[in-house]
This record gives sequence, structure tokens and C-alpha cells, in this order.
Amino acid sequence: DVTEIEQEEAQAKQEEQIMKEQELSNLLHEKRYLRALGLAISLDRPHTVLTVVKAILKESDGRKHLEENIVRLRRDQKEALLTFLVTWNTNSRNCHEAQAVVETLLKHEAPDSLLQYSGIKSAVESLLPYT
Repeated sequence: DVTEIEQEEAQAKQEEQIMKEQELSNLLHEKRYLRALGLAISLDRPHTVLTVVKAILKESDGRKHLEENIVRLRRDQKEALLTFLVTWNTNSRNCHEAQAVVETLLKHEAPDSLLQYSGIKSAVESLLPYT
């Protein structure tokens, strides 16, 4: 009977998820935005990533801090961020944050580098009507 083992695994995953949620909350409270962005992206939480981006932009000199944090992300994290911002851009409440991230990516990534991103073609096609 593997039911008990499966229940234990599910509970362990749930506990790990709760720990990561708490860590994310602590990182936001401590204004450690780079780690918060990385954790929210790894959890695949677009809304949480948006919350982190909004928190960064609320800071004084927010655009500069946003650029500093996005530039330091790994390529796979930037790709995930790109897919998230496509969705954000379709909502007028979140389009300014999405545009700030797009601007940063376009400013700091070489065109050849951007073309290597997975899903870049569909992302650009989705961004154009709303931008």
C-alpha cells in the first residue's frame, strides 16, 4: 500500500511550498528584491512577480532599481519574465509595469541575445497590439 507514502510526499511538498511563501514574504519585507524575483519566478507565480516589480517601482529611483535587478537575472529567469509580462500587458492596470520590464530588457539585451529567447516571436506578436 503506497497511499501513506504518497500522502507523506504530498504533505512534504505542501510544507516546502509554505516555507517558500514565507521566505518570499520575508524577502519582500526586507526589500531584497533580486532574491524575491528569483524565488517568485522559480515558483512560477506571475502575479507574485508582478507584485515584486510593483514594489520595486514604488521605491525612490524605482526604474533604476528595476533595471539593476532585471539585469542580474539569469537568462531562463528573463525568459519566464518575458512570458509573464505578455499577460500583464493586456491589462491596463498592469501595463505600465510590463512596459517598464520590456524597456529594460530591450535596453540591456543585445538583439541577437533576445532572438535566442524561447518564445520571443510569439511574445513580440502578443505585445505589439497592446504596446
